[in-house]
Amino acid sequence: MASFATLVLDLDGTLVDSLPDLSAAINRLMTAQGLPGLAPETIRPMIGDGTAKLVERAFAARGRTSQPRDLEAFIADYTAHVAVATRPYPDVDATLGTLKSAGWRFAICTNKTVAATKSLLGALGLAHWFAAVGGGDSFPVRKPDPAHLLGTLKAADGSAARAIMVGDHANDIAAATGAHIPSIFAAWGYGAPAMARSASAIADRFADLARLAPSLLP
Repeated sequence: MASFATLVLDLDGTLVDSLPDLSAAINRLMTAQGLPGLAPETIRPMIGDGTAKLVERAFAARGRTSQPRDLEAFIADYTAHVAVATRPYPDVDATLGTLKSAGWRFAICTNKTVAATKSLLGALGLAHWFAAVGGGDSFPVRKPDPAHLLGTLKAADGSAARAIMVGDHANDIAAATGAHIPSIFAAWGYGAPAMARSASAIADRFADLARLAPSLLP
């Protein structure tokens, strides 16, 4: 069993506010297809189930069915513009630094593609924090399947017995529940408050994780 504890973090709406760049890429895709754009607040609840679902929902909002080529175009465009306006939430570096000093390690478990995730983490200077990235295309399954979370933990050499999952979506909480891992709902993110129902704890801001995460482990 790992002697260290592992904090597994969702990406969009948890570690970073990526809504501006996701919205911009969706609207460039809409424009290319001759469709009206969507407001960021319309796109916000579409986030959390992976790139394919985001594109599918955006087209459905305009009465259209997305095609494989639309997903391919979105991924290419978004990955090239992944960090134009996306920024970490306040206190990310300070909070991770505090937890690292207390013996914690970190991993990312996201339904975003690995390429886009690594590009974003690198551009924002955050990559050095993470022992592993489990993306939406890393395993045969993805959140809410607990195997996505457990696979990410294994890649980080972590143990489910000493891990916490943090996320702003029902998928994050469900994956943690299925893996028998405590979870913290990121109330600052994109998910509706009702998604926190099964979480072990709720954090109102990123800095709260320095206090809440240790309190959930034996």
